Amino acid sequence: MPVLVILGTAAGLPDEHHSYTHMLLVGEFKSLLIDCGVNPIVQLRQIGLDVDEPTDMLLTHFHPDHVAGVPTFLMSSWLSGRTKALNLHTLPYTKERLEAMMDLFGWREWPSFFPIHHCAIPEEPMAVACHNEEFTVYSSPVRHEIPNVGLRIEFPNTDKTLVYSSDTAPCDEVVQLAKGANVLIHEATGAFNFHSTATEAGEIAQKAGVKELYLIHYPTRKLEPQALVAAAKSKFDGFVCLAEDFMKIAF
Repeated sequence: MPVLVILGTAAGLPDEHHSYTHMLLVGEFKSLLIDCGVNPIVQLRQIGLDVDEPTDMLLTHFHPDHVAGVPTFLMSSWLSGRTKALNLHTLPYTKERLEAMMDLFGWREWPSFFPIHHCAIPEEPMAVACHNEEFTVYSSPVRHEIPNVGLRIEFPNTDKTLVYSSDTAPCDEVVQLAKGANVLIHEATGAFNFHSTATEAGEIAQKAGVKELYLIHYPTRKLEPQALVAAAKSKFDGFVCLAEDFMKIAF
């Protein structure tokens, strides 16, 4: 049974209880790390997994709180003796900048470095971003300051669907991604450009007809969980929950 482990939930300012937003989808044979704002090696060990657990990594967009942990994660994996390949799924915009960042560390000269296979994400609605026998990840461009994608993950063996908005202003693209989904994980950064409030996340969930809404990528300073949940519930009739670090959602 695939399980989504939420490894971090914070927006731009993490604290001692909330890491930057990233998550790991764990299947029987494949595991997908979604975003990597911090090196997840400690979080992986805390949930009993090895650093080489992820078979795939998908980066939604090239902002520091979503990619800054990539160099140290790759280094930790290499130093831990990883030999199996890592499939890296990104938009072309993200790939160009990620490789420039990695080149500063001379990663191409690291001896016996494990293979990385880049898989380009098409910049089009409902593109297949990652596919295997356990799950298929579809992506659509969403509305942010730079090229970015939201995700729809379908599980053929369970007929369940998970959607992640990524960082975005409220937009119809997320509504389309989330149509009829079991779970929508939507950002709730607040009233900032190219982001969404908890109230707007509730509106998106209601339009899409999802069953459950989890709020993520929220501000940790003066955090008021009940207020965020109440704001989303004012617009959405279904189940609403504030995502927390190390929360697990089974599919």
